[in-house]
Amino acid sequence: MIAAADEFIFHDDRQYTKNDWRNRNKIKTQNGVQWLTIPVGTNEKRKISDVVISPEQRDKWQKKHWNIITANYINAPYFSEISSLIAPLYLEKKYIYLSQVNYDFIFTICNYLRINTKFRYSSEFNARESKNERLIDMLTQAGATEYISGQAAKAYIDEKKFADNRIKLTWFDHTRYPAYPQLWGDFIHKVSMLDVLFNCGKDSAKYMQNL
Repeated sequence: MIAAADEFIFHDDRQYTKNDWRNRNKIKTQNGVQWLTIPVGTNEKRKISDVVISPEQRDKWQKKHWNIITANYINAPYFSEISSLIAPLYLEKKYIYLSQVNYDFIFTICNYLRINTKFRYSSEFNARESKNERLIDMLTQAGATEYISGQAAKAYIDEKKFADNRIKLTWFDHTRYPAYPQLWGDFIHKVSMLDVLFNCGKDSAKYMQNL
């Protein structure tokens, strides 16, 4: 989705939700799919930008995740190349806020794949609270003529309001990705971007769905 857009807005001032993709993702292992979760507690009464990594785990989770990744991808074709990008984020950076973790990983991967989409934060905009009006306010202030959205937003987006504001609404389909060479048996969808990177390197772009 980021590659399909000219500008991508991180919703950093929205309410955090647990059991979501913001602090966890899946990798493929020889024993099946495994979750990697960044410990941030379960409190949902905080903005995404205010979510801190659990203090008692701050010096542990990065090394633990990297050890698990290394054990399962060390034999992947592009492990060495991708490790030069990702290992420093796990082993050298010190994080307090979850949003900074996500930004650094997304920025690093986009830079590697030569995705030049501009990043901004929703907190930069003066927007109303209602979901539809908020999106329209941000899009208008950003000078956007099209909004690319995930399918889940169909539950609350009012398409007429976007049409009334002359903003094209495009629904991004996450289901049409082709299989790529993958370790550990039959192909599995819905795993971390790291999986395709370790297996395909810069050819990962061939397996991404751009509009």
